[in-house]
Amino acid sequence: MAMFVMLTSLTDDGMKTLRENPERIKQVNDEVSEKFGVKIMSQYMVMGDFDFVNFIEAPDNDTMVKMAIELGSRGTIRTRTMPAIEVDKVIQDLKGLQAA
Repeated sequence: MAMFVMLTSLTDDGMKTLRENPERIKQVNDEVSEKFGVKIMSQYMVMGDFDFVNFIEAPDNDTMVKMAIELGSRGTIRTRTMPAIEVDKVIQDLKGLQAA
């Protein structure tokens, strides 16, 4: 499984939903895990340009695109998703370039 970082910002509707039903966060996590076969590794609420930082394991890029579209279409969040590569993997790959 590949690792991704998803940054999310709540819309006005999302803020209202969160205030009225804070448990909705966990419900959505369960929904996307079941529907898309992803695993929410960790999730943090943050202050600044984004409201949440999510670390997600997913089978592939296509799965993450589908999940982001599904979540965004609900009108409660906007997403920015990036692949995350372990530093040890990057080091190993770069060492392989030196040998070539």
